[in-house]
Amino acid sequence: MSPKHARRVDHWQDPAAPAPTSRKPSASVLVRDDAGRVLLLRRPDNGLWTIPTGGLKKNETITECGIRECREETGVVIEITGLVGVFTTPDHVVEYIKGGKVDEVRQPVNVCLHARPVGGELTTTEEASAVRWVDPPDLGGYDIHPALRRRINHGLNSDTPHVD
Repeated sequence: MSPKHARRVDHWQDPAAPAPTSRKPSASVLVRDDAGRVLLLRRPDNGLWTIPTGGLKKNETITECGIRECREETGVVIEITGLVGVFTTPDHVVEYIKGGKVDEVRQPVNVCLHARPVGGELTTTEEASAVRWVDPPDLGGYDIHPALRRRINHGLNSDTPHVD
């Protein structure tokens, strides 16, 4: 069962959140253009804004995963330029609900990478109902989950990779 076709509920520091049933590695990318704007997309499964993120596939490096996910979700082709950090906090739990029942409760293991665009065009997809470049001072106007905000803030404000 693919979580892409499930309803997603992100929990943050929620003592009532269900216990995780899995851990899965994923990559996210903090993509910034030459003007310093951040690439954001809006998830159709929960309506929140996020940076491109997705699960690591077999026979794929974390870099390849980040590049693939960004292209699939936003149409933007990227080059990886560094490491934002490794985010594994148990404060973040993702609940996938399919057919009215909990299908999976995941505690993410995310490697967030810095990247820059090298091609492609912004486009909406099945995984992104909206895609746009956002100036960092304007990020406060977007509904971004605290776990993703943490990655973005660290990437924008620190030169040292974060490790949970």
